[in-house]
Amino acid sequence: MLDTHEHQQDHLDVLHHAMVERRFLVLTGAGISTSSGIPDYRDSEGVRRGKAPMMYQEFLATAQARRRYWARAMLGWPRVHIAQPNNAHRALATLQQRQRITGLITQNVDTLHDQAGSHGVIELHGSLHRVLCLDCHRHSPRDVIQRQMEIDNPHMAHVHAVQAPDGDTLLDTALEAHFQVPRCPHCNGERLKPDVVFFGENVAPATAARAMSAVEQAEGLLVVGSSLMAYSAFRLCKAMVERGKPVIAINLGKTRADELLQTKIETSCERLLPLLVDRLQ
Repeated sequence: MLDTHEHQQDHLDVLHHAMVERRFLVLTGAGISTSSGIPDYRDSEGVRRGKAPMMYQEFLATAQARRRYWARAMLGWPRVHIAQPNNAHRALATLQQRQRITGLITQNVDTLHDQAGSHGVIELHGSLHRVLCLDCHRHSPRDVIQRQMEIDNPHMAHVHAVQAPDGDTLLDTALEAHFQVPRCPHCNGERLKPDVVFFGENVAPATAARAMSAVEQAEGLLVVGSSLMAYSAFRLCKAMVERGKPVIAINLGKTRADELLQTKIETSCERLLPLLVDRLQ
């Protein structure tokens, strides 16, 4: 059901009152990027859509699993690459520039916050725009790896695949058999991995420490577009509440932290956040 103008004003009043009194840290999830054309993982009840993503242990275990991942990711990357920040990303960048928020943590791997002008973004789960070699531990730009895959796999040029979250696609497995996995431009190794945290993989300790430090320094937490089902994000909400600080969420649907939230606003973040920018001038 769409919000009425009256409801939007109520939501705006709640946010404005909270953020005038305190400086909030912001935590974003997939829901902020859906209107930029990037699908999210879960429905309004927090249930995962479609097939489960590849697990970290599976990716490491076999060359066949890595072939399956890269074949699907090759077709999914163009959608991520051309995605543009929306009004919610731009609103948060403006709030940061005006020092209305203390900083930004994102679970997303699309770099849309950076493109919108946010700075010092803590990428909790990494970035699809970088590729890491598991053998020599050097990084390569994803565009470089993408061009290599397109040259080595001309049979994939006109294949249509259904887009899935985080640059993945739903692909006919028959097309994976002859796929040539990319090699590292630095060492020629075949164990390349997108520089993101896979399901079943831990957030890098340094990144987790930065996120917790940001929680400790902020006076409240504003969650935008996240179900908080990933523990790496949920633990930040728990830590904020344990310190006696408020947690507010703008999210369409259930979150793992519903019982911890001071306020939950079920509306479009793309509509509400620009209104907040105007109110906090």
